[in-house]
Amino acid sequence: MRRVLVTGGCGFIGCNFLRLMVRERPGVEWVNLDALTYAGWPENTEDFADADNYRLVRGRIEDGMLVEALFAENGGFDAVVNFAAESHVDRSIAGPRVFVETNVLGTQTLLEAAHRHGTSRFVQVSTDEVYGSLGPEDPPFTEESPLQPNSPYSASKASADLLCRAYHETYGMPVIVTRCSNNYGPYQYPEKLIPSFIRHALEDRPVPLYGDGMNIRDWLHVEDHCRGVALVLDEGEPGEVYNIGGGNEHTNLEITGIILDALGKPQDLISFVTDRPGHDRRYAIDSSHLRRTLGWKPKHAFEEGLRQTIEWYLQNQKWAATVLTGASA
Repeated sequence: MRRVLVTGGCGFIGCNFLRLMVRERPGVEWVNLDALTYAGWPENTEDFADADNYRLVRGRIEDGMLVEALFAENGGFDAVVNFAAESHVDRSIAGPRVFVETNVLGTQTLLEAAHRHGTSRFVQVSTDEVYGSLGPEDPPFTEESPLQPNSPYSASKASADLLCRAYHETYGMPVIVTRCSNNYGPYQYPEKLIPSFIRHALEDRPVPLYGDGMNIRDWLHVEDHCRGVALVLDEGEPGEVYNIGGGNEHTNLEITGIILDALGKPQDLISFVTDRPGHDRRYAIDSSHLRRTLGWKPKHAFEEGLRQTIEWYLQNQKWAATVLTGASA
């Protein structure tokens, strides 16, 4: 590959993906298209921003004129990796429209440009939330599980996934979809569960836990996720869906307790609050298809990965404060 467009590369997962790729693949030009909304920050890429094979372009993926101009320059792109998305469930409940605009219309804009310019790979980065919720005894989601989204966010991502399928089936486009479980690691926007709870605990403020705290999530280190996306980019089969999960199911209450213990804070900081509407009870991902066909496996043990994550946020409190202050300005 000569040129790759990565969208949303200043966000949590996108910046971690680019941090790996820019350094490990110096012969590829990595173009990062990011709207730099509240969750996308140039500071997330400052350690590789000056690399010769990296370029940041500010703009939205639903901006058809901008996207077309990018594809028209320098012979277009060999591949697209679409991380760009509005992704916070609570925000989607409060204001769904922007989720449709970015996640659905934005994905369609990228697909259309890639189709017109003959892009040879298109990787759509999606989420396990498109599958809906599992019962306590249900087997993990597979790629064959029906799509049953329960929030405006997950509905918009499911819609984008189906558009990708349609462009593959109708136009023969080499589109591949990945669906991941809950990511954790450095550079995650501080409103998300793990960094938010770390911040509350450090300030000795109540840690707000939805409902009874027994909602279960499957946790995946962001670097393991990014390695999986890179593998799919290189070797994935067009038209396929690949689940990427950590195989680490924990209740939100368990995660909160681990964080408080690691920080030496009392468990009575936990404050149970009214649950959000339509809160999915359990997610779990079966990654056997990706493991079997492409040889992927996670490298980060959950306990050690979470400990390292907590330590990163302790050492980067200035980053979190800057992001939050800028977002509210």
